[in-house]
Amino acid sequence: MEKPIYLAGLNPEQEQAVMQTEHPLLVLSGAGTGKTRVLTSRLAHIICSGLAQPWQCLAVTFTNKAAREMESRLSALIGVSAASVWLGTFHKFGCRLLRQHYARLGLSKHFLILDEDDQVRFVKQLMTDLSLDVKRWSPELVLENIQRLKDKGIGPQTPYEAMYKGFVDGKFPQVYELYQTRLHAMDAVDFGDLLLLPLTLLRENEDLLSYYQQQFKYILVDEYQDTNTAQYLLLRLLARGHGNLCCVGDDDQSIYSWRGAEVNNILNFNKDFPDASIIRLERNYRSTAHILGAASGLIAHNVARLGKTLRPAQANADLGEKVRVRGYWTDLDEARKIVDEVENCQRRGTPLSSMAVLVRAGFQTRVFEEMLMKAGVPYQVVGDYKFYEREEIKDAIAYLRLLLNARDDIAFARVVNKPKRGIGAATLTSLRTTATTEHCSLFEAVERTPLKAAADGKLKTFTQAIVHWTKQLENLPLAKVAVGLLEEVGYMQMWRDDSSPQAEGRLENLKELTNGMTGEMSDLSAFLEHVSLVTDTDRMQDENMLSVMTLHASKGLEFDVVFLPGWEEGLFPHSKSLETRETAALEEERRLAYVGITRAKKQAWISFASSRYVFGERQAALPSRFVDELPKEHVDIDVAHGLSSAPRTPYPRQTYDEFNQDTEYTWGKTTGMFSTPNNPWKGQRVYHAQFGSGTVMAAEGNKLTIVFDYSGRRKVLAQFVRKIEE
Repeated sequence: MEKPIYLAGLNPEQEQAVMQTEHPLLVLSGAGTGKTRVLTSRLAHIICSGLAQPWQCLAVTFTNKAAREMESRLSALIGVSAASVWLGTFHKFGCRLLRQHYARLGLSKHFLILDEDDQVRFVKQLMTDLSLDVKRWSPELVLENIQRLKDKGIGPQTPYEAMYKGFVDGKFPQVYELYQTRLHAMDAVDFGDLLLLPLTLLRENEDLLSYYQQQFKYILVDEYQDTNTAQYLLLRLLARGHGNLCCVGDDDQSIYSWRGAEVNNILNFNKDFPDASIIRLERNYRSTAHILGAASGLIAHNVARLGKTLRPAQANADLGEKVRVRGYWTDLDEARKIVDEVENCQRRGTPLSSMAVLVRAGFQTRVFEEMLMKAGVPYQVVGDYKFYEREEIKDAIAYLRLLLNARDDIAFARVVNKPKRGIGAATLTSLRTTATTEHCSLFEAVERTPLKAAADGKLKTFTQAIVHWTKQLENLPLAKVAVGLLEEVGYMQMWRDDSSPQAEGRLENLKELTNGMTGEMSDLSAFLEHVSLVTDTDRMQDENMLSVMTLHASKGLEFDVVFLPGWEEGLFPHSKSLETRETAALEEERRLAYVGITRAKKQAWISFASSRYVFGERQAALPSRFVDELPKEHVDIDVAHGLSSAPRTPYPRQTYDEFNQDTEYTWGKTTGMFSTPNNPWKGQRVYHAQFGSGTVMAAEGNKLTIVFDYSGRRKVLAQFVRKIEE
């Protein structure tokens, strides 16, 4: 009997993952092993076999791009019924729940979703109201900690204060509670609330929880290794009834702990779901055997992993070219040689769009941009500037938000003096005082605050324009309302009068914004929700351009040729992972290296420099430990490019003892010289995460003068070095 179309071409492991529909299942899917195909084929099988209706299936992923690809593939397999599947990002799912049950949380149907920039402004204002020093306590840092609590499913009423003793002068709990209170008063939520509030909704409403547990007979999760605690708890609640939870992910690609991801969610899957099965997808359809061998050999040094070994899908596949490892004197030499090789590849027929430079830290892009401009090579810095983050777009959206919700104090404060209307800080302070004392919005405070005649007249002209165009939403298309409002308040004219070179481009961007207000996006509420949920960092262009991006931004992408510069101690692995001396931090850096190598389909180039500029100073550097961990049979090492006259000598490395949670790194040993009881530091061999190994020449209290083997004489604090024990 002929197989259904959704099973055609699947390998045995993929087919097993599609057909095993009951009970919890973890599909451990390595890079390039076809996880998206497995997810969509599994959905098609569940629906076509009559196991569930499309609307009884929930499929969640992390980016809009991934969701669109899944939806497109599913539509090709099952047709229009694919539109009924609850398919989208975690935040879109959370938003959908809130839009349906907003009243239970005291929100209106058209609640607003604030972006990060608005959240920072909001936190800064309430910290000022609490007389907190915003220079000492960064609003960005305060907001980051609020979001991390929400990622863990912790609201302001949940006991957590012990975690933040002394933070923000001991007032962090007060800041968090006031932040949530004012958000609610403004009928707004932030990105973290799109997970925290649905979790709260289901926890506190047993009828709703029971309803959705019965509705979603099958739950599918993409990139499970990237889930945070709130997402994990939400999934466990929904799957508690039937247990048909299928999670697809790769523990070796968990690289987002800094934004709340918990790798233990995937590592502990069998503990959380004792009756779970694990299927490993190890056949790679992307990269050559040498690239896979190098990546697998490197990641094998991690201990906290479930374990798998990637291999080419075709057993007799060509090995391909070995991973090239190159060493250079300086970061300038490194960038110059990489750009030369980009041009060589282009001459041999590889399009620029099929090549990428993947850096560990954003500052590395500068030297590449300079070299690429000099060489005349077209390039794009991916993730550098998103359309909806541009000043003029954020201003226009703020105006539109006021049409939907005049209580939006953040939008009001952003545009009340754009274009300039003579509304200064004193006027805004008066409005805020009225709003606080009378428990109203800034918009409403305009009518209740005694102001000077000039300011009062301009403010009322501004608010009347908002009221007028709010009414026009019932009669005119959204695009015409947007243009009419921006014209009446003088915003478009402001940019026409601007003589800067960027002004024309800003007007074009505003035109492009209104061009998107068609179809489903012609409803203002739907349009603003769409804007709020655009989270893809990689707005890839179609032109034939070389891509330059960070390793974090590259996840999910693939290129024929990949260049991986900056493999040096202190840069990659990053100095923070070395300073903490935490096994988990170093292992995440190694996973990031694994992700970088597996972006390459045909060629991978790894390089390091003997010195590079960091924060305006040229600093000596040592090759990354990851270079030594690459299996020699899969790499072609050549450090003769400028380093042949500087022979490398062994230096101490951190290595693993038998792994457990309490084990720290052990250190290489060498003989100390002329140290004395009176000066235990003098003559001691030490290791610094950034400067490498060296000898202490003098000590004054906790200040050490050290001659480093590669970095020369430096003064550092004792807490930043470790002794190399005898």
